Amino acid sequence: QVQLVESGGGSVQTGGGLRLSCKVSKHTDRIKCVAWFRETPGKQREGVASIDTPSDTLFYADDLQGRFTISQDRGEGMVSLQMNSLKPEDTGTYYCAAGEREWDGNRFSCRVWKKYGYWGQGTQVTVSS
Repeated sequence: QVQLVESGGGSVQTGGGLRLSCKVSKHTDRIKCVAWFRETPGKQREGVASIDTPSDTLFYADDLQGRFTISQDRGEGMVSLQMNSLKPEDTGTYYCAAGEREWDGNRFSCRVWKKYGYWGQGTQVTVSS
């Protein structure tokens, strides 16, 4: 029903950048949200950024906005995450996820991290000092 395939991970030095891409294949209009999550050593999986694909509404984790940018190419069915000024603490496995809009207390949106139900296989990002 929904397939997500990540690419673009790799190794980079502190201060460098990487661009992750997620090929999104879905056969239902209910799935409107695509997001990037990450698992870093010693921490639980956390949401990084999300995009509401029909409206292009973006949402970022508070401490990552400014360095990370999520975007989409509707024609190619791709959602990308541009990561700049990378730090060693950004090292981890990055996952693409998809889900429906959920009630966030104010509106239906793509910012409810715990409601994403479709996941890619993950791609490794390593930042060396």
